[in-house]
Amino acid sequence: MEVILLQDVDKLGHRGQVVKVADGYGRNHLLPKKLAVAATPQNRKWIEQQRVKFLKLEAKERADAEELAKILEGATISFRRKAGEQGTLFGSVTAMDIAEELARQGYHLDRRKIQLEAPLKVLGEYAVPVKLHREVTASVKVTVEAEAEAPPAAEK
Repeated sequence: MEVILLQDVDKLGHRGQVVKVADGYGRNHLLPKKLAVAATPQNRKWIEQQRVKFLKLEAKERADAEELAKILEGATISFRRKAGEQGTLFGSVTAMDIAEELARQGYHLDRRKIQLEAPLKVLGEYAVPVKLHREVTASVKVTVEAEAEAPPAAEK
């Protein structure tokens, strides 16, 4: 099945591109979510007319992403978590945690844009990539520190 993408789809293509996909993927995922339309002659003509609009929108999105990337490069996030003696966390720091902390600092990003390969499970400093646009990636500094131990309660 051939479809015309209305939005960028990871590992498939970019907006306005005609791609060939499996029938089920097209009918059950791309079309219902309005990510694509069937590649009929009428839709192909419509997409050609919209191409200039898509290019302008793409340029604006990229400029906005580059501006946000400059701001995010200076952002530093720190987490305090309980850790063992070797510096291994009892829990972990996930992309959701990073997104929530960024939101508290005024940067509202979708957690799926945070390119964390695996949750952070060891104390230290990390440079976490944030994909703002398909061609723009920023790096956020994340520090994971040990939570201060509470003094033992006095025995009676």
